[in-house]
Amino acid sequence: MKRVFSTPGDYVYFKSQVPLHKISIGSKQWRYYDFGPKAVPPLICIPGTAGTADVYYKQVMSLSMKGYRVISIDIPRVWSHVEWIQAFEKFLDTIDVHHVHLYGTSLGGFLAQLFAQHRPRRVRSLVLSNSFLDTQTFAAAMPWSPIVSWTPSFLLKRYVLTGIPKGPHEPLIADSVDFVVSQVEKISQEDLASRLTLNVDSASIGPLLLSDSSITIMDTNDYCAIPQELKDQLSERYAGARRALLKTGGDFPFLSRPDEVNLHLQLHLRRVGVEARPDLVPGYSKGGGSAGSSSDDKQEDKEELGDPPKDGGEATPQSDGPVPQDSDSGSHSLDDVMLEGANASLLGPYAFTNLPGLSSTVYGRKQTIVLVETLFTHAQLLSVISLLSCLNILYTTQNTFRVR
Repeated sequence: MKRVFSTPGDYVYFKSQVPLHKISIGSKQWRYYDFGPKAVPPLICIPGTAGTADVYYKQVMSLSMKGYRVISIDIPRVWSHVEWIQAFEKFLDTIDVHHVHLYGTSLGGFLAQLFAQHRPRRVRSLVLSNSFLDTQTFAAAMPWSPIVSWTPSFLLKRYVLTGIPKGPHEPLIADSVDFVVSQVEKISQEDLASRLTLNVDSASIGPLLLSDSSITIMDTNDYCAIPQELKDQLSERYAGARRALLKTGGDFPFLSRPDEVNLHLQLHLRRVGVEARPDLVPGYSKGGGSAGSSSDDKQEDKEELGDPPKDGGEATPQSDGPVPQDSDSGSHSLDDVMLEGANASLLGPYAFTNLPGLSSTVYGRKQTIVLVETLFTHAQLLSVISLLSCLNILYTTQNTFRVR
């Protein structure tokens, strides 16, 4: 049976809260979202060939509510890598942003590295997801690239979508694919042709002045349109970079595994010295109230994220669930109890990255936590504890009769 795509509720909420900006800089049209405290150095999200500024809506909403500034952009209509570097620099000048942290996926990761190579003073850090170092593989797979600008829109979209592995997918990954497909339908022929040109135009990333300690490589371990050998080359180039591995997530983990991705982004920003400003978020209360004080928020962030790794290795975040609030009765919400049980039942340093069933949907201030795999583990633990309790009672009763 064919899946019927319906617009996610949290995306509808996002569109109602976050304005879409459209500006013209020279001959280039820029479409982007800019949300969060302007006093914080921004994290700029650059999508892949099939993405738009909208695909990062879960990161924009979640991180901005924690006090970070997130800018999500569309790749403008540029036809060469030099044109991209110049256009992106003019864009940053226009929005009055001088130093940036870049998060790029697939082609977006390649363009982020390219900008960091040629404009090293402006880039403070990189987060690269399912990305690559050169375009040779893609150029060889697209021998008809010289006529890409004349190719009809429906053929370009079919070519792009054939790169996404066909199902069946688990529900969250299937939803992420459906959402991206809906965004591809909105991309014009000229924009899609220019992105494919950037993807096959001969280029490779040279040495970066940026330290490996300022780079995070975030990859999925299941399947991806980017060949594994290209991802391995990226890892070898930035041997000292922090690795953030997601057990599953497909091509679009920022949609299918938003909790894990958002937490790794927070860890990265903390490691490179970006301080969140939750006090500048609308609705934040400094003194008392439900929002708590500034020092309380910092303490909550520490408990939520854990200490950043000192050796530049892989991080081990604790949990992306809500922090339990104190009350007179000492009771906790059901979500808090489930998260506490999950933390108790999942041992080892890779507890978080082994949670493929973790996702959350944000509606305003509410979070619905889906912990399917974790709940199974927690239920098994409770069963074992109950069994041991019964055996202990039987053993005690038997010894009592023996004494008599």
